[in-house]
Amino acid sequence: MRFLILALSILAIVGSAHVANAGLSSSPRGTTAPAETASPSEDANQQAENQIGLTKAKRRAVQRGLTRLGFDTKANGAFDEQTRAAIARWQEERGYPATGFLDAAQHKVLMGAVTEAAKSDRQARRSSGGRTRHSRNAGGPIGAIGGAMHRVVGGIFGR
Repeated sequence: MRFLILALSILAIVGSAHVANAGLSSSPRGTTAPAETASPSEDANQQAENQIGLTKAKRRAVQRGLTRLGFDTKANGAFDEQTRAAIARWQEERGYPATGFLDAAQHKVLMGAVTEAAKSDRQARRSSGGRTRHSRNAGGPIGAIGGAMHRVVGGIFGR
């Protein structure tokens, strides 16, 4: 995208160089239509995104996925400016044109990356070793004291 802007700027400068040397003209200037940009329009991007068929729940999943991957956005199910900016940052990081709109291929890559991140998070938790807060073992000094008290009381009352 930056390259395209740079190329268009250079073309505009080179194209206007001959005008600077031409001097003043006495003929009236005609109006011209605005130049079309080479990038796809926002409507085309929106149509490509609509073809994915994202429901509100799927949009929230995309937003949660972007957040999991480090592109923070609110998971509200609406692709607002914050979400569009997060999508554009993700696209730019992955080498896609930073449009802020997803197409089907990008959606598939994004959700695959989210799935892989979730798997690696689970594996990291499993391999972290030690007890977790859901451990059923003694649980440190307090658990050891409770276990000892249980054995004493159980011994007294014959359990």
